[in-house]
Amino acid sequence: MTATTEHPSPAAPAAPPEKGRGLFSRALEALLTQRVVLLVVLIVLLLVGMSILDAAGVLSGSFNADYLASALISAVPLAMLGLAQLMVILSGRGGIDLSVGSMVSLTGVVFGFAYGLWGWSLIAALVLAILVGGVCGAINGVLVAYIGFPPLIATLATYYAYRSLALVVSDQKPVNSPVIQDFYSAAQSVELPLIGGSLPLIPLGIFTFLIPTIVIVWLLLNKTTFGRRLYALGTNNVAATWSGINVKPNRMAVYIASGVISGLVAVVTVAQFASARPDAGTSGNGMALPSITIAVLGGVAITGGIGRVAGIVLSTLLIVWINASILLTLPGNDGTQFQLLALGVVLIFASLLNGLTRRKYGGI
Repeated sequence: MTATTEHPSPAAPAAPPEKGRGLFSRALEALLTQRVVLLVVLIVLLLVGMSILDAAGVLSGSFNADYLASALISAVPLAMLGLAQLMVILSGRGGIDLSVGSMVSLTGVVFGFAYGLWGWSLIAALVLAILVGGVCGAINGVLVAYIGFPPLIATLATYYAYRSLALVVSDQKPVNSPVIQDFYSAAQSVELPLIGGSLPLIPLGIFTFLIPTIVIVWLLLNKTTFGRRLYALGTNNVAATWSGINVKPNRMAVYIASGVISGLVAVVTVAQFASARPDAGTSGNGMALPSITIAVLGGVAITGGIGRVAGIVLSTLLIVWINASILLTLPGNDGTQFQLLALGVVLIFASLLNGLTRRKYGGI
């Protein structure tokens, strides 16, 4: 009998990967780990949802490109202060600046006196506002970096101090001379060159203040050794010290930068209000809390070391357009109050999301 050779049966083909599930997982991971992606998705969802409500005729006004463009006037100071908070929080050790609103008030009053009453040129008054803001920021920096005060306590103390100085120096009265009133032209909306006829009017401050600030901060953080030192400080203060980074002057520098940006914002608010108001940065819910919300929503880790300029810009757009949408949905005083509610909800959402992202994926 001839023995028969048994050939092993071919292995069964492997089951194809679950492409749908894999794609969903990657999309979810991108939304959680790439804050820019999440913000773009949220902005698109907001615009689509409001456009549907507008088409249904349930809004109190038209939700269109002109309305969205006009809302950007409030994005200029908020985004600039969000960039200031980005630099401060990046430095780590609980870095935060609660005094930005009162610095805006104080430097705005000084600018108003110089340009509106003392007869200074616009350039000279602008330089003075930057210097005053820088000095205020330097005081914060000395308290935090050299004396060792916790940033929360130091900037809360200077918030009260600068706010009080603004009221005392101005005698609690706004500076609204004819020169200051004419300065409102710096906040007007303008037509873009060449293609402006087919696009909405854009607030002038976007081009004269916001975009230059965005470019300078981006270059500082991404193309200079100072930016690398700042990220190192926020990531591990001890390791940064052992690597030869001089911690104190670098940490102080971010508070000076915050003061300088606040000085520029003061000039913006004087133009927008056509008046140098001593409560410009502190009235209502002030400017500090919205700027911190923008930073956290933009993906800045409150522990330091993580954050991007693009996240600040997109989170500002989202918050500004959420506020504008609320006013169309709930006109009157109810809409204003719901804006504050939305700001609180957004802050809680951003904080929870930051915590979830760090635990699950190790980053933002």
